[in-house]
Amino acid sequence: MAIRFDRPVSSAAHASRLIGAFSLVLALAVLIAHRFGGLATPYLVLLLVVAAGCALLAALLAAVGLRSLWVSGAEGGLAALAALIYAAFPLALGALAAERYLNLPEIYDVSTDPVAAPDWLSPPKADQIWLKRNPLVTPEDRERQMAAYPELTGRRYEGALDRVLEAVRKVAKQSGYTIVRSSGTSEPDRDLEDRPARPAPGDDAVSDAPGIIPVPTPRPYDDDVAKLIRGANGVTLQATTRTLVLGLRFDILIRLREEAETTFVDIRVASRYGQHDLGFSAEIAGDYLKALDAELLGIAGG
Repeated sequence: MAIRFDRPVSSAAHASRLIGAFSLVLALAVLIAHRFGGLATPYLVLLLVVAAGCALLAALLAAVGLRSLWVSGAEGGLAALAALIYAAFPLALGALAAERYLNLPEIYDVSTDPVAAPDWLSPPKADQIWLKRNPLVTPEDRERQMAAYPELTGRRYEGALDRVLEAVRKVAKQSGYTIVRSSGTSEPDRDLEDRPARPAPGDDAVSDAPGIIPVPTPRPYDDDVAKLIRGANGVTLQATTRTLVLGLRFDILIRLREEAETTFVDIRVASRYGQHDLGFSAEIAGDYLKALDAELLGIAGG
């Protein structure tokens, strides 16, 4: 008479597969809805936290199922393995976010000029819902930025404003930025005592000077932003961008100032939601400046 052994079944292993599959589907669904739909970022964060929690639960149940398989030969090994595969993506997102949240400063705005950061042409506005934050960037925030990202500094290029602006716009387009506003100034602010004095009537030294100083004809640019620099000494561009995978929105300000024979470029980047940008603002600013350096290779100054 044949003896048949009935293997126990691990309920934890089978439950882990269901929960793991749910966490993966939830994470992918909210990412797609946020990236290509109208899901607001605060809801994305909330649902990703739920997905990561479910993935963690699935991993724990899978561990229980694997232990049962090892100890008593219980069925469910394949289900537990599938659960771990399903839970890997939500867990990886959660672990990455937690690591950045704990190790990077709690700031959402960075600037290459921490003392006099360029002002927004149009202050970004967004409904924070449950991701509350301090609307004002404090000096302490700038100090935390400088301590965490000391390499984030402005760039000086030995080139005219129009040449650098052309490169700035080209790199912005290549980086996926959308320029939404632009502004320029016609003359730098100077104190009255710094302005050249008018010659007195009858002064022989300047009696033969022409009454009107000829101005060189500007280059034939046709785009709106280039028109700002015809006779201007500074240009500011405001843009928006989104991260590739998560689709997080960021606002960007690029300021160009002409100084003698050089042009100085500063950049400011701010996340649109929450008090903590998880380091993305500094990454966006740093990547842009590196690309701009490469574009203007050969005229970058110290």
